[in-house]
This record gives sequence, structure tokens and C-alpha cells, in this order.
Amino acid sequence: MKGGVRWLLRAVALLILSVASGTVIPRPLIHPVQASSDGNASLRILMLLGPIHTDIAIPLDDRARKAFPFLESAGIPVRGPAAQWLIFGWGGRASYLETPTWGDLKPLPVLRALTIDSSVLHVDTAGYISETHPSVSAFNLSGNQFERLLDFISNSFAGQVDEVVPVPGAAYGMFDRFFEAKGYFNALLGCNTWTAAALRSVGLRTGMWNPVPQTLTLSLGLHN
Repeated sequence: MKGGVRWLLRAVALLILSVASGTVIPRPLIHPVQASSDGNASLRILMLLGPIHTDIAIPLDDRARKAFPFLESAGIPVRGPAAQWLIFGWGGRASYLETPTWGDLKPLPVLRALTIDSSVLHVDTAGYISETHPSVSAFNLSGNQFERLLDFISNSFAGQVDEVVPVPGAAYGMFDRFFEAKGYFNALLGCNTWTAAALRSVGLRTGMWNPVPQTLTLSLGLHN
């Protein structure tokens, strides 16, 4: 019994140390050299934080529509007059599709999240988003940086751009969709590590490992 308790305490201590180290150690270790400005006005992107999940929101303009031409045919209202933001989130197929709310939590999606699961991308639109809300973090990008972010997100979809189709019957509402994505999901490499990688693609530094939104937010404040 005592041996089991000691093992559990060691495991908890190791997890705490790993999370702390993953937050304070920057990735990349050396701050990347920022490319010279391309002369375009700064573009604002957002990171949206939930209790355990993060999304990336980008301005819904012609550049975004051109980068993801399959969204409109999939039923996402990218030309709707009220749509100002295009929102992307990456995650495990089972937990994303089968657990839209905490009340829908089931053993099998939890088991897959703790082991390994295939991944999907969730895409939605939004109108006005207040940047003063505590769950919103904003970043300014140059035009070149924005293009790199578009490339990163586009390359996260499974298949070629002109062949991407939504997961049949998978949505939370009328106008959002799920798409097959590249990579595998587990508790160590989940939605927040994807968001962190997306932000690193534009030259921001995150922590070495940020499995939860809180440590990702803290690391962004520490290293940028």
C-alpha cells in the first residue's frame, strides 16, 4: 500500500515538473529572427481559450476564402454578412465528435484521448469577438506571417485542398463542420500543442510543451 502511494506521489511530482518545465523552457530556445515587414498593415488573429481546449480565429477575408475554397461547398457560411472570423480547432476524433459538452462525456472517448486517436479539424465562423474577454488573446501579424499561418492550417487538413470533404453528419450546429486531419491525438500531444505549433509557425515562441490552455497562455506571455 505504501509503495503504491509513493509511486503515485512520484508520478504526480513528475507530471508537475514536466508541465512547469514545458512552460518556462521556450520553444524554439533561440528567438527566431523576424522577417522584414512586407509593407502590409498588421492583421489581427485570436487565440480562443476554453477550460481544456484552444482555437485559432483568423479574419474572414478574401485571402482566407481563397486558402480554404472547400469550406463554402461544405456548408460553412464564409460569405455571410455577419461572419467576421474563421475559427479552427484540432483535436481527437472520438472526444471531439462524441463529446460536444461535458454532459456527453463517455468512457470510450476518454480512453482514446488517454491512448491514441485519429484527429479532426473543427471549422466554424463567428461575428464580433471582444478582445477584452479573458478567454481571448490577440496577436498582430504581418501579411507574410499570415500567409505562413494559412499554410500551417491548410497543411493540417487530410487530403489535397481541392479534395477536402467534411466528415459526414458531424457538426455541433447548422453551419460548423468537421474535417479529417493529419496527425494523431493523445493526452500528451493534443489540441493545445497544435495551437502552439500554429503560433510558432508565425514566429511566436511558446513553451516547450503546453498540454493545457493555461500553460500555453502563460508561456506566450513569458517568451514574447
